Amino acid sequence: MSKADKIFVSMCEDILSNGTSTEGEKVRPHWEDGTSAYTIKKFGVINRYNLAEEFPALTLRPVAIKSATDEMLWIWQRKSNNIHDLKPHIWDEWADADGSIGKAYGYQMQMLHNYPEGKMDQVDRLIYDLKHNPFSRRMITNMYVHQDLSEMNLYPCAYSMTFNVTLDEDNALVLNAILNQRSQDVLAANNWNVCQYAVLVHMLAQVCDMKAGELVHVIADAHIYDRHIPIIKELIQREQHDAPDFVLNPDIHDFYEFSDADVRLENYVTGEQVRNIPIAV
Repeated sequence: MSKADKIFVSMCEDILSNGTSTEGEKVRPHWEDGTSAYTIKKFGVINRYNLAEEFPALTLRPVAIKSATDEMLWIWQRKSNNIHDLKPHIWDEWADADGSIGKAYGYQMQMLHNYPEGKMDQVDRLIYDLKHNPFSRRMITNMYVHQDLSEMNLYPCAYSMTFNVTLDEDNALVLNAILNQRSQDVLAANNWNVCQYAVLVHMLAQVCDMKAGELVHVIADAHIYDRHIPIIKELIQREQHDAPDFVLNPDIHDFYEFSDADVRLENYVTGEQVRNIPIAV
């Protein structure tokens, strides 16, 4: 059975049984009808996924791997903050009349910074270090830039990555990563984020002649919204299946040449999709 399913079910059960409620507190999110969106939450949830063993897609319900990949590439490759550059419509609620979400996500990834090797943005600096300084302990990307927060239509949720390279038993380079997330809507976004950053690790590993290793997901505030509780309770009771096979186009060796067409999941057996999930904004 899929390890991602087991991790997800265990996390949800822990939140429901041992989490704390924000009901009655002053909260920012609200439902479309204006009602405050309360949560049951856990602090400091840490989940580990060994990408060398399996791809961490839920089988309880399907993940739209191409859409998840497109959003990741929108941030990391196209480095855009405009929804007109994005296929899924997940950011429409936060975009202005021109389609911009402000100085968030892709905007931060394309900003140039001075390094001893010259001016580079965060993605290019990361790829440079992976290729030239793979055992560096300084391979970090960050989108939570305080001086720009007031000009972001939504503060970054998944905001930072830390990369670390190890050696396997054959002395091959293995790429590992930590995804830091300040806040997560477990039903709507958990496996979506896990899968898209798993894809990112696979892509970076391939273009840097490495193997994909561990993805560690650290969530400061992992929460289930009040209107999601019955959906979660039904979801975690579903039948679990074997993890799918992840296929990445092996002919791509430049990160900027990848597209969502270069990823697919094979032998992916899942439960029914959960539709019309209410989203707090």
